[in-house]
Amino acid sequence: MKQHPITQAVRIQTSRTSEMEHSTPLFLTSSFCFENAEEMRAAFAGENENNIYSRFSNPTVQEFIDKMCVLEGTEAGFATSSGMSAIFGCFMAFLNSSDHLLSCKSIFGSTHTIVTKYLHRWKIDYSYADINKPETWESLIRPNTKMIYVETPTNPGLDIVDMEWLGKLAKKHGIILLVDNCFATPILQKPAEYGADLILHSATKWLDGQGRVLGGIVVGREDLINELYLFCRNTGPSLSPFNAWILSKSLETLDVRIHRHCDNAEALVKALDGHGKLNWIKYPFHPSHPMYEIARKQMTRGGGLVTFDLKGGVEGGKKFMDALQMLSLTSNLGDTRSIASHPASSTHSKLSREEQESVGITPGLIRISVGLEHADDIIADIVQALEKS
Repeated sequence: MKQHPITQAVRIQTSRTSEMEHSTPLFLTSSFCFENAEEMRAAFAGENENNIYSRFSNPTVQEFIDKMCVLEGTEAGFATSSGMSAIFGCFMAFLNSSDHLLSCKSIFGSTHTIVTKYLHRWKIDYSYADINKPETWESLIRPNTKMIYVETPTNPGLDIVDMEWLGKLAKKHGIILLVDNCFATPILQKPAEYGADLILHSATKWLDGQGRVLGGIVVGREDLINELYLFCRNTGPSLSPFNAWILSKSLETLDVRIHRHCDNAEALVKALDGHGKLNWIKYPFHPSHPMYEIARKQMTRGGGLVTFDLKGGVEGGKKFMDALQMLSLTSNLGDTRSIASHPASSTHSKLSREEQESVGITPGLIRISVGLEHADDIIADIVQALEKS
């Protein structure tokens, strides 16, 4: 019987052991045994699917991968120890010396550091494209452009890339399209449907959803994932079985959680719209968002992140953060608990003021990761903090 991906995310699990457990088992082992020398030889030759070593593969990790492939609608995947190791692994597995990377300029601070500080060590060049000026992207493509990398929505500006247009552009030039789908999750959008070759996540965020473990994952075309697997198998950024077990169990409630996050985010946007202490508020499904129509086309809902700009600038941002009574002050997002962050002084502080402004980070920008508390309590805490900012 064909099942919906949401059902499969609940029901896919490793084969039951002789104990007939209902909850999926956890394989905390570094290596796996063989019945005889021939079986071991065949495993190392790739002639069977036996597990060899948990840096290569592990049943618990594979269960998490299988669920994510179903949710994203892709052929294969590889799980990593963190979201950043997934990003770095993709860059290193596919970009060679003299290759060129085209990236949207609105990316996470650590990704920006990799692109601008480290890729040149391998003579890999890059160009940044303005997400709000799609007409300029094709002119930035070179004969040696190997990959296009984008976040959508972006961190923390919540800008939107038209994935249908970008997928066609990448295909026209024969370029690998890598999409960071962390903010939307496969519940709200599926980049593979628009031509993405690889999709990655920081599983630390919404996929876990409770701020417990680090993890990353890349899913996509089987031929590309095999290349990524060979690179990661030898360099070692593998996901631990324990973290994979946590993440696999978390996927069973992802659909339910994401819709509650969206409900609360929509309620917060409605409550803050037009507030006197704000220059603006930004949310993908708010009509004021400059890419509102694109967001509605490729996303089913607006997500659990809301940003707004305080009229008080940096000092107003500090006062707001200090006045919060319930929301957590931390750099994470996607938690059951609502989180506030001030990107200019934290996650994107390594960027110069000019670089911050170029990606939409204003001195008073506040990012709210809307949690699962009652919406009235989230709103009340933010409103009282605004009055003190």
